[in-house]
Amino acid sequence: MRFSLSQISPQVWKNGGGSTRELAREDTAKGHMIWRASLARIDRDGAFSNFPGLSRIHCIVSGAGLQLSNADVQLVADPLKPLHFDGGLDLTARLRQGACEAFNLIYDPDRMSAEMKICDAGRHHFDDGTQLIFVLEGSLRLETSAGVEQLSSGEGWQGVAGGFVDIAQDGRAVLLRLGHL
Repeated sequence: MRFSLSQISPQVWKNGGGSTRELAREDTAKGHMIWRASLARIDRDGAFSNFPGLSRIHCIVSGAGLQLSNADVQLVADPLKPLHFDGGLDLTARLRQGACEAFNLIYDPDRMSAEMKICDAGRHHFDDGTQLIFVLEGSLRLETSAGVEQLSSGEGWQGVAGGFVDIAQDGRAVLLRLGHL
């Protein structure tokens, strides 16, 4: 499944501190979330959404990053470094130097394993399984058993396959692998 930010409207957060664009998700037959990938814009300091029973991978993809904390936990979200943490934590976010954007994965660790990589120019292999690829900058060529896709900044692909991603010289992409347990 191919997707583009140009076709996904941002959903403003209840606290008004930012917005989220849901890129892809999988739910159980009863409608419970198994995983969800999104791109969030964080505009100001404030409460960070919590998801009890779920795990999170949060990666700053533009801006200087932020700090996530409570009385017991201090986490630093640095640019282009995936940060893994318990999605049920009650955290407050403090921006470092203004607004930023983050690529997020929220998933059920009892049902899924997850790995997120930020990849620069070059050829990257991925094994068979559930994949999500999102272009942060530039363009890429995706080769799978289903065919070949050309993707540009703000576009992505999600599916079950293995193959190769050739990221252009000026490019950068998120490669996300999800495994059912």
